[in-house]
Amino acid sequence: MTLPAGDTLVTYPDGDLASTGTVLHVEPLADGRSAVILDRTAFHPVDPVWPDQPADTGTLTADGRSVPVVGAVVGATDGAALHVGDAPVRTGTDGWSFLVCHLVDDATGIDTGATVEVTVDGETRRALSAGHTACHLASLALDEALAGLWTKDVPLDGRGQPAFDQLAIASSRILPDGSVDEYRIGKSLRKKGFAAAELPEALAAVTAAANALLAGWVAAGADVAISIERDGDGLGERRRWRAGLPDGVVEIPCGGTHLHSLAEVAAIRVELDYDQEAAALTMRTTAVPV
Repeated sequence: MTLPAGDTLVTYPDGDLASTGTVLHVEPLADGRSAVILDRTAFHPVDPVWPDQPADTGTLTADGRSVPVVGAVVGATDGAALHVGDAPVRTGTDGWSFLVCHLVDDATGIDTGATVEVTVDGETRRALSAGHTACHLASLALDEALAGLWTKDVPLDGRGQPAFDQLAIASSRILPDGSVDEYRIGKSLRKKGFAAAELPEALAAVTAAANALLAGWVAAGADVAISIERDGDGLGERRRWRAGLPDGVVEIPCGGTHLHSLAEVAAIRVELDYDQEAAALTMRTTAVPV
């Protein structure tokens, strides 16, 4: 069976919740499920390289029969084999096709060449988009709030602040209307000039400063335009989150889904917890829906 020779065209960066696609390939999996690959989809999958945002939920409908999508992951093929959720290369690598694999328990009637209607659950998408947008804004606010703890020059974020988030991030999980980010503050970060010893005493002030920035950005509301800039519509193409904040435009590489405006949230707040023994800083971000 011939494997797809090009990337899945994805429409979720524009906020689409429905799409129509043609089945290119159906791959039976060892656990009894099947991976359905379409030429085009609105479904957002999990990227196993950086699995911060969960997949969309929804259904596939073919010839009047709807089946739940029980998962969606990034797949990849070099034409010889299909890797479902475990590609040996990073998304976007030349010579590979990157595909949205819609996982279903029963693929009966979903055959190669069939037309499939994709429907995404809007409430789940909205909540995860809010969480992802809030996560980016919280990281920018944290960078600025921690700027005074650097004693050496380090790379800067999109707003010109020391890029703590980029340098220290260990994991990020997008939740409905929020996120949890874990930062490692080890020897390498200290050598770069981060004054970790001062963090416990400064933590309350850092939290207050980050929340003040977030409150100001949310207050700007509809004036904050958020979009996804991309090099193309293929899943493997580079995409960037772009926000016009009151003090300038900022971009962050990102393949997730997002709000279109901060008018869609009533507030964004962060809580910080520092475990000195584990040398770990945890940021919990909450986006309050309007």
